[in-house]
Amino acid sequence: MATSAARRSVMTLFSVPECPESHRVRIVLAEKELSAELIDVDPDNKPEDLLDLNPYGSVPTLVDRDLALYSPAVMMEYLDERFPHPPLMPVDPVARARTRQTLERIERDWYGLLDPAGTGVADGARGRKRLGESIASISEVFAHMPFFLNEEFTLLDATIAPILWRLPHWGVELPGQPAAVQAYAERIFERPTFRASLSRAEREMRD
Repeated sequence: MATSAARRSVMTLFSVPECPESHRVRIVLAEKELSAELIDVDPDNKPEDLLDLNPYGSVPTLVDRDLALYSPAVMMEYLDERFPHPPLMPVDPVARARTRQTLERIERDWYGLLDPAGTGVADGARGRKRLGESIASISEVFAHMPFFLNEEFTLLDATIAPILWRLPHWGVELPGQPAAVQAYAERIFERPTFRASLSRAEREMRD
């Protein structure tokens, strides 16, 4: 196995099968119909390749020839810009800025509640309650358009979907059981690209 990004001739994604951060990058790969070598990583036994490529040893890590990226948000925008069809960000600069700002809020308000490994919600029942309330508080937004704040699938949907998929597995309940969130989730989960993005471990979360 190659030990540096420069020696890799195909795109590679180091991914934890249960991790929502890894999952959202896999969703973008699926939406773009991109082929990539997926390397499943055990967080407790990381491969030397990963440690050579990424100074933090964090997952996910995306390697494309001589480029190694280890921020999920950067990976997703890189893939969208390098492979522009279908576009997953609005063309209009104002809409793009709003999308980026909303992405940052989701990362802070939802992903920020997860444990360091990204495999569950930190702070026990309190954290689960905060996550459920945060999602339910914007339930009306899910009803406005087919996708989140957009007529077409975007990076926002790729970021939201891994969280919604895991809610039952994590024991997170949405106050009031908002129908708009459920309808949105079902639309996303039925997409062939979403189904293709799932690891075996992720499929088992809903079995």
